Amino acid sequence: MFSKDIGIDLGTANVLIYVKGKGIVLNEPSVVAIDKTTGKALAVGEEAYRMVGRTPGNIVAIRPLKDGVIADFDITEQMLRAFFNRINDINGLFVKPRMLICCPTNVTSVEQKAIREAAEKSGGKKVFLEEEPKIAAIGAGMDIFQPSGNMVIDIGGGTTDVAVLSMGDIVTSESIKVAGDRFDQDILQFIKHKYKLLIGERTAENIKMGVATAFPGGRNEEIEIRGRDLVSGLPRTITVESAEIQEALKESVMLIVDAAKAVLEKTPPELSADIIDRGVILTGGGALLHGLDQLLAEELKVPVLVAEEPMNCVARGTGIMLEHLDKIAKRRLS
Repeated sequence: MFSKDIGIDLGTANVLIYVKGKGIVLNEPSVVAIDKTTGKALAVGEEAYRMVGRTPGNIVAIRPLKDGVIADFDITEQMLRAFFNRINDINGLFVKPRMLICCPTNVTSVEQKAIREAAEKSGGKKVFLEEEPKIAAIGAGMDIFQPSGNMVIDIGGGTTDVAVLSMGDIVTSESIKVAGDRFDQDILQFIKHKYKLLIGERTAENIKMGVATAFPGGRNEEIEIRGRDLVSGLPRTITVESAEIQEALKESVMLIVDAAKAVLEKTPPELSADIIDRGVILTGGGALLHGLDQLLAEELKVPVLVAEEPMNCVARGTGIMLEHLDKIAKRRLS
């Protein structure tokens, strides 16, 4: 029996767990399938995600995290416990590990308490919270501990965090509840209004990954999708193109652009000069939206780069921070 330090990217769309010395050991959707009669979890992660939109009446597939914070405390606890049991089976038995969990920059003290309590109840001994853009920047390979400006835009499932960092801390930041899940909803609503066709979240996500672009004319592809006709009630197949999906996402994408501009406007001029040299780094699953880097570069007038494996940046960042967990613990106590 032994104890290990664990880093958790508790995301609205996915949960990634990093174990010190082993790397990322779990990457699963933040979905739980619940039996409505008993309130017990029947499946978590990938297995539960496959059930989204396909369950009978007594089973419901729930995302217990919304906009980067806990929406359902009990189900989040059940989900975390199931994930910890799974990694225990593979990696040996953990005895009350110390946990480092990431949360959005504008998270309230009540929301912080909920995250901490859910982690402790699911088996954590000591829980540390860190701001997500800071961890994402470290995971993307940025040296944020120098006296120079680094800008990161972390686009997750529920929130987009924009931050300028220097000397190991956040100088200016902005957090908005517009990210990957909003893109899916935009696509879903667009198909419903234009084609009178009802599609599910998974189909919307397939469209986003398959043909969507944020940059006008950035992509010219088409995808065949199936759904339920709102008029006849029968199944129907249609074809959608990149250009119309770009139009559907335009409003939400511009909200991210505006948040980035707002952060740049509040940034001290010396740090702004550093950002022109170093560029802006995009992290999180939303960074994979085609043409988003191109659009941001054009709008912000600075170079914009997508991090390597953007979805894993936060988890990798927690891994680096775990190496210095004793220092963090001492700093919190002093």
